[in-house]
Amino acid sequence: MGKKRNYARNRRGLQALTLCISTALVLILLGLIVFSVLSGRNLSSYVKENLVVTMMFDQDMTNPEAQQICKSLNKRQFIKQINYISKEQSLKEAIKSMGTNPAEFTNGVNPFPSSVELTLKSDYANNDSLRWISAELHKYPKVSEITYQKDLIEEVNNNLAKIGLVLLVLAILLTFVSFSLISNTIRLGIYSRRFSIHTMKLVGASWGFIRRPFVRDAVLLGLLAALFANIVLGCGVFALYNYEPGILTFVTWQVLAITCGSVFFFGIILTALCSNISVNKFLRMKAGELYNF
Repeated sequence: MGKKRNYARNRRGLQALTLCISTALVLILLGLIVFSVLSGRNLSSYVKENLVVTMMFDQDMTNPEAQQICKSLNKRQFIKQINYISKEQSLKEAIKSMGTNPAEFTNGVNPFPSSVELTLKSDYANNDSLRWISAELHKYPKVSEITYQKDLIEEVNNNLAKIGLVLLVLAILLTFVSFSLISNTIRLGIYSRRFSIHTMKLVGASWGFIRRPFVRDAVLLGLLAALFANIVLGCGVFALYNYEPGILTFVTWQVLAITCGSVFFFGIILTALCSNISVNKFLRMKAGELYNF
């Protein structure tokens, strides 16, 4: 009798370990999807907010006039950052890059106009918004030209949209697959105790009373699996940071916190839901069906 109890206890422990590992692997994949989506969104904003719009002024634009325009631009809702480049600064940069003074060929007159380099908030970094933004910038006095890389902006937005769609499809598919895997694993664990479930039902135990310990155990295993999954994901992020420290530009603490919380959320919800469904399946069976299952 003691050997049978030990065997049953060991088998139950092995089933719990299998469930924990299987759930942890699924949660790692779900965590990677959440992490990729959030990081991709931040990367999208980072790329868009580093696309430069150049505002060129006429030659007779003075520095005080340009500074006044910059103050006005700072109040516009679509502006993220402004970098004013004076005619003198442009000349210095040209001398440094060319190795000669271009003013020597124009009778000492500085041939470079002053300009302003603008970066926009990510919501406005698309060609549709840039058309009316360009029209708004042209309304300022002594503005000769507004330039930006239309093809690059269009390509960036198209690529980011495709990546976002792929991640969304993967997230949906992985959610269904993970639910199926966890459900089957939990069902196999409950299968070995189907006669105990039927016995409790015969002595008058309510479905809620029978179901409660199974759901509780599954949730505890889900929490343990989520903890393990978060440790693995954390080690992965740390290794990625050691390889490329620049990832902190778009992998923020908010991204890590949401990813960690999502893994725990999925660990609790999926195991509780799958356990509830599996127990209900055996509760609905009659005595003869338990042998044929």
